[in-house]
Amino acid sequence: MMLGEHAYAVDLEWTGAREGGTTGYRDYGRDHLLRAAGKAHVIEGSSDWVFHGDAERWNPEELLLGALSQCHMLSYLHVATLHGVVVVGYTDAATGVMLEDGRGGGAFREVTLRPRVVVADPAMVDLAQEIHAEAARKCFIAASVAFPVHHEAEASAR
Repeated sequence: MMLGEHAYAVDLEWTGAREGGTTGYRDYGRDHLLRAAGKAHVIEGSSDWVFHGDAERWNPEELLLGALSQCHMLSYLHVATLHGVVVVGYTDAATGVMLEDGRGGGAFREVTLRPRVVVADPAMVDLAQEIHAEAARKCFIAASVAFPVHHEAEASAR
């Protein structure tokens, strides 16, 4: 590996074979388990219910949104520390739009992150708002996707 290069690995196990496997589109389950070495919890996944999945399990689209939201938050907290902004609260309500292409595939058109940041010092609210742009540039996941990731951020003081 090159300097600064990081490798990640996950294990996926399909658990939806049922009795006949993939004998027909509606004959198999979309349930699966996602694991990684050293992780205490398994992610129970499926496809979206609209694609015959289990709505109680995480689907890949939700996991992608979650990854983008987490990445921005972690980048933001880092940038806030560099700029001396003391963050005491952070929430996000991420949404995304995926379009089917009519050939059995599709792609996300866009994702919008809505981070709500609370800072300790009211004098830092403007700076807290501004540094979202820097955090967005530092997010590895957002830099890896082929669709726009918008930010509708708000900052306030406690």
